[in-house]
Amino acid sequence: MQHARRNEYLEAIGIDRWVPRGGPAAAAGVVAATAAVAVTAAPAPDTQAPASWEALRQEILSCTRCPLHTTRTQGVVGAGPERADWLVIGEAPGAEEDRRGEPFVGPAGQLLDAMLHAIGLDRATNVYIANILKSRPPGNRDPKPEEVAACLPYLVRQIALLRPKIMLAVGRIAAQNLLGTQVPLGRLRGQVHHFGEFNTPLVVTYHPAYLLRTPADKRKAWEDLKFARSVYQRLT
Repeated sequence: MQHARRNEYLEAIGIDRWVPRGGPAAAAGVVAATAAVAVTAAPAPDTQAPASWEALRQEILSCTRCPLHTTRTQGVVGAGPERADWLVIGEAPGAEEDRRGEPFVGPAGQLLDAMLHAIGLDRATNVYIANILKSRPPGNRDPKPEEVAACLPYLVRQIALLRPKIMLAVGRIAAQNLLGTQVPLGRLRGQVHHFGEFNTPLVVTYHPAYLLRTPADKRKAWEDLKFARSVYQRLT
């Protein structure tokens, strides 16, 4: 990515351009060190392909597995290409997502777009975006365990269809539910986790909505994004 374009995206997410002491040579050393993260991912098993995207979409839209179907406007399947290297996973649809039927729209979605662009990604080409819950919880409350249990199989099937090379969990709720832990998000950052039968590498960062409320943590999110990019580069 051109430096000027990259700096525009960094400005959009509220990150000032930073150059290490020693100028470009030192900066190159930082990039090289970041890219040197060692990750070993188990190869995806050659299992039979699940049902088609359209079949899965129809199941989600007509799902009645939990009471959330009685209060939602519509199910929110996800957005992006049907095969993507990156899978970004959030918590649940909000009011605007519930209305429009698409994840991460509005201010949080705009910030997520800028975050992805900052590491050279475009959600329209090589990123699929989904939530753990496909229906909006009333009042945007935290998902209940039984709601997660009802919806998680849909996400597992999405992963089987996508075969992503890396997953990025945004926010505490998404990270803890995917990893089956109560460990705070701060302790889950900066390391490679794995998810599901395909042993997909998973990196954790802050939710864009949280970053809008707490801009001081955007610098930490930028470090997470660079780390995720280095993990991905080691896999390709």
